[in-house]
Amino acid sequence: MSLKNIHMIEKLEEIYLRYEEVRLLLSQPEVITDIKKFTLISKEFGELEKIVLKYQEYKKAKDGLNHAVEILETKKDAELRELAKMEIEELTPRIDGLEMELKELLMPKDPNDERNCILEIRAGTGGDEAAIFAGDLWRMYQRFCDRKGLKMKVIDITEGSAGGYKEVITEVEGDGAFGIFKYESGVHRVQRVPNTEQQGRVHTSAAAVVVLPEAQDVDVTINPADLEFQTSRSGGAGGQNVNKVETKVQLTHKPSGIVITCQVERSQLANKELALQMLRTKLYEIETEKQNAITGATRRSQVRSGDRSEKIRTYNYPQSRVTDHRIGYTQHNLPAMMNGEIENFIEQLKIADSTEKLIERD
Repeated sequence: MSLKNIHMIEKLEEIYLRYEEVRLLLSQPEVITDIKKFTLISKEFGELEKIVLKYQEYKKAKDGLNHAVEILETKKDAELRELAKMEIEELTPRIDGLEMELKELLMPKDPNDERNCILEIRAGTGGDEAAIFAGDLWRMYQRFCDRKGLKMKVIDITEGSAGGYKEVITEVEGDGAFGIFKYESGVHRVQRVPNTEQQGRVHTSAAAVVVLPEAQDVDVTINPADLEFQTSRSGGAGGQNVNKVETKVQLTHKPSGIVITCQVERSQLANKELALQMLRTKLYEIETEKQNAITGATRRSQVRSGDRSEKIRTYNYPQSRVTDHRIGYTQHNLPAMMNGEIENFIEQLKIADSTEKLIERD
């Protein structure tokens, strides 16, 4: 056994001991009666259990392999030896796979993965067609959220002149929302014949997607003196208050120059709260980037200008093809993709990301 595997086993044994401790804690009256404490300990137990169950599966496979090797070394019966060889051929790749899964489970988790997220979609190059495509992406994500039990809430929206949207900003709520959506950050490119095209030519347009982990009150301190609020009447479709009461809020953070506009809620107060939440998220992202720079962590800018040349994924309608250029993964099921079936792409990107981290760690 290599030194790396010895270290892994030692770590797994420590986790198993903690797992047993936590399991006993969950039965203690002082924990059961304290909802906050019980919730935190239950969450830790769930995280530890995933690792422990996989470790037990690994140990069982290793015991089976060792037993088969022992038979080959000590027994002379031909039939018994043949069975042992078959067992070794079956268990060896299985153990390798389990080792990889355990290494992945032991990797430090991104603390932001469990947070809600802010999803921003902006039309890039391509004029009206880019806005229409931005709307298509928004509907794709809405359908995905519906299927996954995630809640999507609009924060701000700007309609396109010929349909679609120039910009859509939404909040996505649910377990692990940021961890699910973070791989969607980047420039998405579409190739298709627009409805306005007379000669049937394929046009290329782009939309930029930005995904940010939602900040909590404790993450960012905001000085009220640094804020400037402006109110006006909301525009567009809505309830009785639209165009009659000043519910639209524009928030400016003077030190950073960040400007947030919210008009989707029916009250000025609710729009102010939304604007403040968006500001916290923006400032948290800026601070996170600073910390990454200090620690030497590299964070590639996936979204620049929304130009079609800076693509991460292409949606080709004539060929019903979707290709993610970061990992070279392609599927020929564009209608299903646009209907919210994006799980395969997210899963493949997670696998690629985990593989890179394992290589870096080794």
